[in-house]
Amino acid sequence: MNTRFLSGVKAVPTRLMDIEELADYLRLQKQTIYNWLNQKKISGIKVGGVWRFDRKSVDRWLKSHEQKAQNF
Repeated sequence: MNTRFLSGVKAVPTRLMDIEELADYLRLQKQTIYNWLNQKKISGIKVGGVWRFDRKSVDRWLKSHEQKAQNF
């Protein structure tokens, strides 16, 4: 598990996903994630040349794009 350090605060565990894990989580192709990054539709953290995504941030992003179904 990864850990985030804040000055004067105890370490807070956080779960970072890589591209493959995010694609599995969202049930998308990895190429879709790369396309969204390139189009700036989503954001992530690049660590050592590898994209990482905070699960809580992804969940907030999903919630912000939620749409209600319309009655037909």
